[in-house]
Amino acid sequence: QKAFAELESHRAVSLNLKWKELEAHFHGLEKSLKRRFHELEDQEKEYESKTVEAQEMIEKRKTAVVAKEQASLEKLQEKRDAAVFAIAIAREKHRRVSCEEYSVDNSESQSGTMEETPTNSMISEITSDYTSGTVEDGSSEVQSADNGNGEVASYPELVKLCEEMDAEGLHNFISDNRKNLASMKEEIPQALNAAADPACLVLDSLKNFYRGDMTNLDAKKDSSLLGLRRTCIMLMECLSILFMGLDAASVSEIISADVKARAKTIAEAWKPKLNGLDMEAGSGNSLEAHAFLQLLATFSIASDFNTEELTKLVPLVSRRRQAADLCRSLGLS
Repeated sequence: QKAFAELESHRAVSLNLKWKELEAHFHGLEKSLKRRFHELEDQEKEYESKTVEAQEMIEKRKTAVVAKEQASLEKLQEKRDAAVFAIAIAREKHRRVSCEEYSVDNSESQSGTMEETPTNSMISEITSDYTSGTVEDGSSEVQSADNGNGEVASYPELVKLCEEMDAEGLHNFISDNRKNLASMKEEIPQALNAAADPACLVLDSLKNFYRGDMTNLDAKKDSSLLGLRRTCIMLMECLSILFMGLDAASVSEIISADVKARAKTIAEAWKPKLNGLDMEAGSGNSLEAHAFLQLLATFSIASDFNTEELTKLVPLVSRRRQAADLCRSLGLS
């Protein structure tokens, strides 16, 4: 019985110790959970605070972006209005200069010099603009007056000369009627269409573009030669305009392999003459370089020449209004 009592006493002590250990363990767990709970609460509050701050910042930035967009739109509208105003002024100046073109040409002819001064450059560019079909209303279409029989009513002589394939007569007629060049140019593409071979007619018109061993400096002083060269460029441009109104098959029929070969021969003969051009003296308004590039573009023979060499000629025509269109046609843009 004494042993049993000792066993019971030992058992009670052992259970008491285990209970205290369990109690301490769970008490520690409770503290740990409470501490973790408070940490999570603090993190939640911090997150909510940051969320509110972020939303406020987003709203502020959104407001700033909207304000900037509005300011940009207003500036863009101002620039558009300024551009429209500038275009209107430029068109008015264009109209006035074109009206004075012939009188300026006459005064230059009387002085015996026709160098490519800035004034001459502007006049020749405006003249070329008419060739490309650009009229005062901004239209790029060639307007022609038809008398019902398929002939040009204003200048029937143009049709007659083209039908007769008379390149020299065509040059003379254009030279004699330079006073009415603007209206006449609008009808040349249709007149060329009356020719049995428009491409050959235009190539024939290039015959006297270079005269013997005349230097570039002497050529700039020869008013008749300068007029002839401008006419050559104009006729090539008009032929290009004619092609725009035809389908691919018709154009291929006009620019045959023989025509391309002939155009290439002319271009190869002209090319060495460009080596003597002074880039600075030409002021980016060289008729010779323009004619050469126009020849390649009109007759689609640019691929037969070195692209890098053609690119070097671009600065020689940089001030001519046709420069951008020429570069696109030649694949240099």
